[in-house]
Amino acid sequence: MKIIVDADACPVAIKEIICKAAQRTHVHAMFIANHAIRLPASSYLSNISVPAGFDVADHEVVRRCEAGDLVITSDIPLAAEIIEKGGDALSSRGELFDKQTIKSRLVTRDFMETMRASGIHSSGQAPLNNKDRKAFADHLDRLLAKRSF
Repeated sequence: MKIIVDADACPVAIKEIICKAAQRTHVHAMFIANHAIRLPASSYLSNISVPAGFDVADHEVVRRCEAGDLVITSDIPLAAEIIEKGGDALSSRGELFDKQTIKSRLVTRDFMETMRASGIHSSGQAPLNNKDRKAFADHLDRLLAKRSF
């Protein structure tokens, strides 16, 4: 198992939690983005830079994901692709996507996109807070504890 991070929009606080967890559990975490990501020096952490472009990082995440891997992303369509490949997808707010929930999340996402395209604006998500960070860290720890290394 490895952790693959859709790092383009991943909050710094979540990156720090992932880095600490990867080092503590000796699980490799790769951060994929179209820009360099600052990471602590560790053999368990790597930064993979991809060219800028629409969904380039997402395609690289999917390409590198294997069944049993954990992908950190808040991108709902990307999470759906990861689940189809047999991976786990966890949002930066601690929401674990699965086969039962991803379909309704895709429908909601598409509905909101249609609303925005028609000129109706929503307030968007609230900033990441301590409750979100704790939910993420707790879920990440549970997922890593279930894996045999």
